[in-house]
Amino acid sequence: MSSLFAKASFAWHTTSHFPMIAPFDTPLLILILLAALIIALLWIVRMEFRLNRLMRGKNGSDLETVIAEHGKTITDFEEFQREMEKYLSSVEFRLRRSIQGVKTVRFNPFKGTGEGGFQSFATAFLNEEGDGLVISTLWSRDRMSLFGKPLVKGKSTFDLTEEEQNAIDEAKSSLGK
Repeated sequence: MSSLFAKASFAWHTTSHFPMIAPFDTPLLILILLAALIIALLWIVRMEFRLNRLMRGKNGSDLETVIAEHGKTITDFEEFQREMEKYLSSVEFRLRRSIQGVKTVRFNPFKGTGEGGFQSFATAFLNEEGDGLVISTLWSRDRMSLFGKPLVKGKSTFDLTEEEQNAIDEAKSSLGK
């Protein structure tokens, strides 16, 4: 029978337009299939190990619970983020209105007589918009005078001394404006 198959095979190969196909060696074919089976089994064992590591002794319903809890945690964090954004917005608004620039200029109002020394000063208190006040003092041996002048955008409706204006300018520069 094998000689009949060989003759038929030979006849088919000689009349066909396809390249000649070598007959398969059965032990080689079994060896190739066995190697493929071992590789497939190793892949399955590896996937099973990875799945067990993912589950860590839990069943599928526990995993579903864990995923749902993580979803709730994410929702809670999103709500927390919205609240923080509102809070930071109000803090920024209040910060712009608060005093941020404070500068003091010391001076001697009585240069010629030597009275007072450098005990007199002008201090400017400004917020980010330049609003605030300037406080100045004139000190001499027998008395001390204190003056306060409101500021809007760095300007006052009252006349400012040179020292008061210097204090305002230094406070503005400390604001970065």
